Amino acid sequence: MIEKFNIEGPVLISSKVFKDNRGLFFESFNQKQFENAIGKKVNFVQDNLSVSKVNVVRGLHFQKPPYEQGKLVRVLKGRVIDVAVDIRKSSPTYGEHISVELSEDNNKMLWVPPGFAHGFSALTNDVVFSYKCTNYYHYESEEALLWNDEELKIDWKVESPILSEKDEMSQLFKTFKSPF
Repeated sequence: MIEKFNIEGPVLISSKVFKDNRGLFFESFNQKQFENAIGKKVNFVQDNLSVSKVNVVRGLHFQKPPYEQGKLVRVLKGRVIDVAVDIRKSSPTYGEHISVELSEDNNKMLWVPPGFAHGFSALTNDVVFSYKCTNYYHYESEEALLWNDEELKIDWKVESPILSEKDEMSQLFKTFKSPF
């Protein structure tokens, strides 16, 4: 099942899960179905995995062109609030965001296309988060928006966030000059 948002680009994908007395089975990724869902061809070149404690907030990250990344993300263990902020200057939804819960129980994936800042907050301990990326990591083109920027109004659903030093020092949206 495919869900679209009021912001063009991101897509939430639900897998059909088959459960019985042995456990469960589902097709976790199908390139043809994925490309049909987003309406274009995509080549994934890198898979990433992170493990996070409860209350960890990671984001809001992106890579500048020509190293921009699309990300197909899912939670293998635990539960998160996943956020994508539209940073495409010409978009009518520039500066708006979507927020979805991804978990090991709902088996949903979120497609975050290039032109979005992405982040998540861990709602449970030992979250295992998987990313399929359309471009390689490029340190010099990585940037971030401040996760708790008042202008973005994101509810991360965490009381005492745990952040990296980089994420604590990210730029404010009002001073941000989008490369997209």
